[in-house]
Amino acid sequence: MREKFNKLLEKKGIIIAPGCYDALSAKIIENAGFECAYMTGFGSSAGLLGKPDVGLLSMEEMISNATRIVNAIDIPLIADADTGYGNPLNIIRTVKEYEKCGVAAIHIEDQVTPKRCGHMEGKEVIPAEEMAQKIKAAVDARENTDFKIIARTDARAVLGLDEAIRRAKLYREAGADIIFVESPYTVDEFKIISHEINAPLLANMAEGAKSPMLSAKELEDLGYKIVIYPVGLLFAAAKAMLSVAKEIRDKGTDRDMLNNMTSFKEFNDFIGLSEYNGMSNKYKTEA
Repeated sequence: MREKFNKLLEKKGIIIAPGCYDALSAKIIENAGFECAYMTGFGSSAGLLGKPDVGLLSMEEMISNATRIVNAIDIPLIADADTGYGNPLNIIRTVKEYEKCGVAAIHIEDQVTPKRCGHMEGKEVIPAEEMAQKIKAAVDARENTDFKIIARTDARAVLGLDEAIRRAKLYREAGADIIFVESPYTVDEFKIISHEINAPLLANMAEGAKSPMLSAKELEDLGYKIVIYPVGLLFAAAKAMLSVAKEIRDKGTDRDMLNNMTSFKEFNDFIGLSEYNGMSNKYKTEA
């Protein structure tokens, strides 16, 4: 998967990575024809804990979720690694564990611990030089250079665009493969970032959040290499599930909504029941 991801980085065109929060949503992304998926921390916290993205998930929980997703799909996975879960020594373990579980890339952010979703209020950032050392530790810790380190700065919302760009350049010098400036406020800011930073760039199109919603083509034209759509599937699923739950509550049945659902057979086919039935028959004990 890392080789596939590297080929995508080298190939012309932008990498589009919708956000998944569990193995099923990742399979849906793959089935829709995408070449890459993104494990969202926001969605992971919502899906695993039913809680907001305010630093509640541990490294072990995030890696466990990433492992299940990697095992469910045959496309590269970019994973949220929050702040790296500590100082440079912690970063070394974080990188080794994520690399071991099979993801293609991780992003590490310069927020204080506990972190918050990049589009929430109340964020704080650590000193840039401290983050640069964490990036150096991450780069040193990986065993294979095909495993990509993405440096994310959340300084735009806290200290302004100029400081975010200064930090991004520092993190690139520290060895980051890809740069992620979180939550630019305008299209012009996306342009400035692309003009000022000489590195592959990741753009976050967090649905309904602080940044303007640009298309993948628009971002590609601005010079971006990767775009993530982190919570669209999560928000759509939540709205659909709430609708069905209310229907059952109000009517005592959801039979009138069956046309809005995947059928029993379609769903079983999608998640591979026939394959498992075949294996079951292969190893069935003769009477």
